[in-house]
Amino acid sequence: MGLEVQAKEKENSRKLVRRFSQRIRRSGILKKAKKSRFWEKPLSKTKKKSQALRREEIKKKLEGQS
Repeated sequence: MGLEVQAKEKENSRKLVRRFSQRIRRSGILKKAKKSRFWEKPLSKTKKKSQALRREEIKKKLEGQS
């Protein structure tokens, strides 16, 4: 699924890079990559609740120390 951009005759490197980045933006490759980069497995309800309770306990301990 690679994108390829050929340099036109007498085209400088800045224009070539600009054309390439525009093509990537239009194709949606960058959006897909960012989406998959930060994707996490969905957690079960019980696991979410237990993590939330643990965070609350830690907050209370930290507030009690100061």
